[in-house]
Amino acid sequence: MELVALEDSLTTGCTWLEEVFHTGEVDDSGNLTDLEVVKLMKKLNTGLTTVKIQQKLKMTKVTKDKCLEIMDKFEPSKEGRKLGQLGIDGFTAYLLSDECDAFDKEDDCVCEDMTQPLSHYFIASSHNTYLLEDQLRGPSSVEGYIRALQRGCRCIDLDCWDGPNDQPIIYHGRTLTSKISFKSVIEAINEHAFVTSDYPVILSLESHCSLKQQQAMTHYMKTILKDKLHLVEAEENKTFLPSPETLRKKIIVKGKKLALGVKELEGYVTEEDESADMERSRRNAKRTGEPKKYKLSRDLSDIVSYCRSVRFKDFQSSQQRQRYYEMCSLSESSALKLANASPEEFVNHNKRFLSRIYPNSMRVDSSNYNPQDLWNCGCQLVALNYQTSGLMMDLNDGRFLQNGGCGYVLKPAVMRDEMAYFSANTRDLIPGVSPLILHIKVISGQRFPKPKGSGAKGDTIDPYVTVEIFGIPADCAEERTKTVQHNGYNPLFDESFEFQVNLPELALVRFAVLDDDYIGDEFISQYTIPFECLQTGYRHIRLKSNTGDVIPNCTLFVHIAVTNKRGGGVSANISY
Repeated sequence: MELVALEDSLTTGCTWLEEVFHTGEVDDSGNLTDLEVVKLMKKLNTGLTTVKIQQKLKMTKVTKDKCLEIMDKFEPSKEGRKLGQLGIDGFTAYLLSDECDAFDKEDDCVCEDMTQPLSHYFIASSHNTYLLEDQLRGPSSVEGYIRALQRGCRCIDLDCWDGPNDQPIIYHGRTLTSKISFKSVIEAINEHAFVTSDYPVILSLESHCSLKQQQAMTHYMKTILKDKLHLVEAEENKTFLPSPETLRKKIIVKGKKLALGVKELEGYVTEEDESADMERSRRNAKRTGEPKKYKLSRDLSDIVSYCRSVRFKDFQSSQQRQRYYEMCSLSESSALKLANASPEEFVNHNKRFLSRIYPNSMRVDSSNYNPQDLWNCGCQLVALNYQTSGLMMDLNDGRFLQNGGCGYVLKPAVMRDEMAYFSANTRDLIPGVSPLILHIKVISGQRFPKPKGSGAKGDTIDPYVTVEIFGIPADCAEERTKTVQHNGYNPLFDESFEFQVNLPELALVRFAVLDDDYIGDEFISQYTIPFECLQTGYRHIRLKSNTGDVIPNCTLFVHIAVTNKRGGGVSANISY
């Protein structure tokens, strides 16, 4: 009797669905358009809004041929493929495939305009690239340069000092870090500079060498790098830097340059040193009125073109005197003071000039500052210690995940346009930018590992998920799910969050999984992605370890939707 009742119920349900389907048809074609589906669902449930329905159903670039392609690719049975059907196993395989990844594969290649001036891009930058550990006693290695370049880094750091037998060396000066030869570093750069990306590499050169060893440095760069080395003199009549496209497969040397009019084979320039010595030198200069100077050879001066190092005084002086090919380096403290005191001027300054920011000298453990604070002001070369994993490098990796991982990301239009006004500290709407609402439903997790060092804790974890937005201050937010007890294998969260994002082009979204029952480092895994690279719909996020490596089979299942602030549907530039 129960089986008969069940069959009757199913028959009745199917008949009702068929009748309802036909009421929604306009032309008796046997198909419903997107608009007809929305109208029918609102008719069946008056409490549903158009936006809610669109969040659940709307996708772009989906055709019958695409659906058949998916079935043929993921359906394991020959019969299912022949009939054009996708069973539960095939559907599961599809959901876990790259097709359903949260990262939009269109951003896996260079897809941004690469013909704008260098100053219009964020540029992946490393600090003390040669170090593998701390800043005082850690090892220096050519491997540091290879790793950074392989990760898409486009600005690397070379601290050059006099070495034995007239051979320049690289190390963290006046510390106990080990030393490597300048020549070996240039050879590694020559081999690996353009393996990951074709776009220009900047060598941030700090020379503390004698004239004789400066000449050796010049010789090695010219003979090893050859035609890769950019030696074209900057044109005085131009106002903007060349583009990454123009400088493809070129290596640019950033450093000091002799003043115009100096004809001798050597001359004096002010010291440029991103160390504690430089900070002491600046304090002495304030007392004496004279910054420390050193001799620079004509040969080394001549290979510097577009990235000539100059000292920053103030924005007014830069506006009046700084040339487009000159750039300033600032410590994180100095840069953050400017960001807090004059955010609008900082943004305007960075529309034309390059700014390089480096960690404070007190960060002897090679820790990192928050790069987002400086990206918000349009700073291009926000240098981090690439050897140190953690939140700050997660953000850096997320920022440069887009545009094919080429190390160059076009800044938002409000940070490039000469007539645009933008302050990173604003709490108001940004002119010309429509705020968007990001809807995220954290559904479930799959195969979370235990936190590092938690072997004595037991066999299970108590995971929870945080979703964070990093961007301008008005956009920064964080939400967390409930904790799921004793289940790291397939925890079910089923919680939804909403975030308003006022400047989507600058926002990063970070998903982190943590253990609520672990004393110490509760980190399990994370994934950081640019807002504009998110694919909407039901997606799997492939989670990464604390070192940025993908953890096999460790995923987060989510639903992502984006609407405009007024709730009037999906933003035109966001796909469903």
